[in-house]
Amino acid sequence: MIKIQKLSDLTPTLGFSEFDFYSDYRSSFSSSELGRLWSSIPFSSLAASLGLRDHPLGRSSYFSAEGKLALMFLKAYTGLSDSRLIADLNSNIHYQLFCGIRIHPLTPLRNFKIVSQIRCEIASLLDIDSLEQILASYWKPYMENLSVLMTDATCYESHLRYPTYIKLLWEAVYWLHTHMCAIYKEQGLRKPRTKYDKQALRYRSYSKNRNPRKSHRRILQRSLLHLLNKLIGLTDQVLFNVHPDKNFTKRYAVIKQVYHQQRMFFEGKKVKHQIVSIDKSYIRPIVRGKETKAVEFGAKVNTIQVDGINFIEHLSFEAFNEGIRLVECVNKQQRLFHYRVKQIGADSIYATNKNRKFCSSRKIATSFVRKGKAGKLEEQAKAMRSILSKERATRMEGSFGTEKNFYSLRKIKARTKQTEILWIFFGIHTANAVRMIPKMNSCKMKDTA
Repeated sequence: MIKIQKLSDLTPTLGFSEFDFYSDYRSSFSSSELGRLWSSIPFSSLAASLGLRDHPLGRSSYFSAEGKLALMFLKAYTGLSDSRLIADLNSNIHYQLFCGIRIHPLTPLRNFKIVSQIRCEIASLLDIDSLEQILASYWKPYMENLSVLMTDATCYESHLRYPTYIKLLWEAVYWLHTHMCAIYKEQGLRKPRTKYDKQALRYRSYSKNRNPRKSHRRILQRSLLHLLNKLIGLTDQVLFNVHPDKNFTKRYAVIKQVYHQQRMFFEGKKVKHQIVSIDKSYIRPIVRGKETKAVEFGAKVNTIQVDGINFIEHLSFEAFNEGIRLVECVNKQQRLFHYRVKQIGADSIYATNKNRKFCSSRKIATSFVRKGKAGKLEEQAKAMRSILSKERATRMEGSFGTEKNFYSLRKIKARTKQTEILWIFFGIHTANAVRMIPKMNSCKMKDTA
């Protein structure tokens, strides 16, 4: 039996507080960076907004509603895997204080899957706009320069192998052949003859070739398309006598869609909503045009930054043009902080005529390159544009690199679309909470001075 107690339930039962050695840990926790991180996050308000609460019926949860959120922030902060996070939680009292629990050292928590269960529970309730409104209201008293808005887009890549037509076709063939054989065996039918073994040898030989010729690739692609079409037909013949589960039905529908898309690619036609992974059928190729990485695979996020703190303006797994979302960025900032935007720093892709007219009508200074004749205060305007451009290029793009390198957003290892969105949310706002620590400390020092 795992002896885990919530601090809220345990503290009133302590009869002799002077013998409570946890008091030393609590005092050291409040002065540590982890304790300051905990104080910079409004856990109770976030839990109430999500609707997380302890249910009176059934077995009580190990973690309180606030503790579940704290565990997600702790995972993003440490960058540990689920199993390693639970192992460190058992031995690190500061981690336990952060999550609001106590774990007996002789009966540690062993079920590391509890992290993924909590992640799925919160992902099903996640509402980014309402949670960011709570965070912005909590952080606003400690922030400055609320009239300056920075905006840019980035891609948070998913953890998947680099997709090619041959890999995708072979994965579809392998999965469907395995399940088709199982269905025929279950029905007591003779397994139909296919050229699966021959194509398996050809694919193995092709995958070992570092520089395959285009003609070889076309030949193998045609063969795999023909084999996949035959497997789909053979599977359809016996499915009316079988009641497959939801996972099989969903995966089988994706494989059919993959076949039709790959057939169109082979014939030289364009395809919309291209599937690049059977496991993650929601992932799309995002063309970024970078020198080292022309295409990325993951979620594209249009972000606004106010005083160094990032907020998600728009998140999509489909490619979109962030340049047309400047008006939405301004509206997002004003909803969060109720403060009029006076200056905007943005990339050249945002400098459309529509956005220029919008900024001129609102008397908003921008970092866009001037069009037309110079005004009377051209030198001051030029200096302003230079400062805004430099601030956006260094501070905002630097924050993207920090989130990807130190908050588990370089390659997101989520399994579903909902949990991947949650992973991005907690990674971004854990980095924000760390940035808020010095801001909150400086304000407290001013108040005490």
